[in-house]
Amino acid sequence: MSKLFPHATLRDRAPFRFDIVGSFLRPDTLKQARRQCACGECSTDELHQVETQAVSHLIAQEKAVGLPNVTDGEFRRTWWHLDFLFELLGVELQEAETYSTQFKAHMHRPVTLKITNKIEFPKVHPFLNHFKALQAEADGYPVKFTIPSPSMLHLITCVRTPNPQLIERYAGKNDVLLADITAAYIDAVQALYDAGCRILQLDDTSWGEFCSEEKRALYASQGVDVDATARSYVKMLNDIRDAAPQDMAITMHICRGNFRSTWFSSGGYEPVAEILFGGCNVDGFFLEYDSDRAGDFQPLRFIRDQQVVLGLVTSKSGELEAKEAIIERIKEAAQYVDINQLCLSPQCGFASTEEGNVLTEEDQWKKLALIRSIVDEVWGDK
Repeated sequence: MSKLFPHATLRDRAPFRFDIVGSFLRPDTLKQARRQCACGECSTDELHQVETQAVSHLIAQEKAVGLPNVTDGEFRRTWWHLDFLFELLGVELQEAETYSTQFKAHMHRPVTLKITNKIEFPKVHPFLNHFKALQAEADGYPVKFTIPSPSMLHLITCVRTPNPQLIERYAGKNDVLLADITAAYIDAVQALYDAGCRILQLDDTSWGEFCSEEKRALYASQGVDVDATARSYVKMLNDIRDAAPQDMAITMHICRGNFRSTWFSSGGYEPVAEILFGGCNVDGFFLEYDSDRAGDFQPLRFIRDQQVVLGLVTSKSGELEAKEAIIERIKEAAQYVDINQLCLSPQCGFASTEEGNVLTEEDQWKKLALIRSIVDEVWGDK
């Protein structure tokens, strides 16, 4: 029994009390192999062998730190989102003059997505093999797989892009576009389920942008009804959740940008809380709460029966948080959400792109060890 919360209990299904967003710093061996492969100095098969070795080592480390589910660290992809999206039928990756978001420091190499045909999930998608490889390396241990949320495709091509030039099927027919994205994701989720996936996380920066007064004003000036768009995104998510098998846990991570320890949007959750927390039927929300840019916990009053994974430990720096300070913040959040609907994780992944954040591998494991010790104290019997 927890000394802090007498009725607090551990949790045996996802999301777990001690959890992760998903990505980890790429080891130097993997970064080098990627560079060599890009230059033609090693084959794709050789790169895949290095990836498999790196994922195998990562999983051993995840198990050692006590994580109840493990990921592949997103080691087999370059971006957290684009790699999945441009492999959909009808979507292409294209060079751009500027990136669609402006980070506060380092800028990512500029690329974007373009819709070129009807959007569908292909029978052969690289991420299906990525999942199967993760499952094989985990050897029966629970695994979590991450993909971008369906709203990301619409956000990149229709919201961040002023006056989007869409193909005839979608021009002036936003409902058709949203329906096709939804259908593609229903097929994707079912394909992952058939491959054995039971824990799926949808990563999403749209809600972080919709929390930002600056972004909301910008989009409104471009003719975007932000609240109507938000409601349409919730409908997509609910339709996907309804179509998915019930024994599959589906969660969402809401991000404010994570590239080389920088970010691109800020603002508390209040502008989206009622629409998102009160209306979206995912099993849990991974919420960034590592800085004052995220606001306070009052928006959590709209949470219904979903789990809330508090991202109170930052992945953007190696400085280790004070254990007592994190526990106090959990107590604050518990004023709005029952302690047994709360969990703890880093605020984001450690490497949303292959470059990774500005901290060391030792730092990231110290962060996770800290989270585990806090979970043991708050929800365990210590």
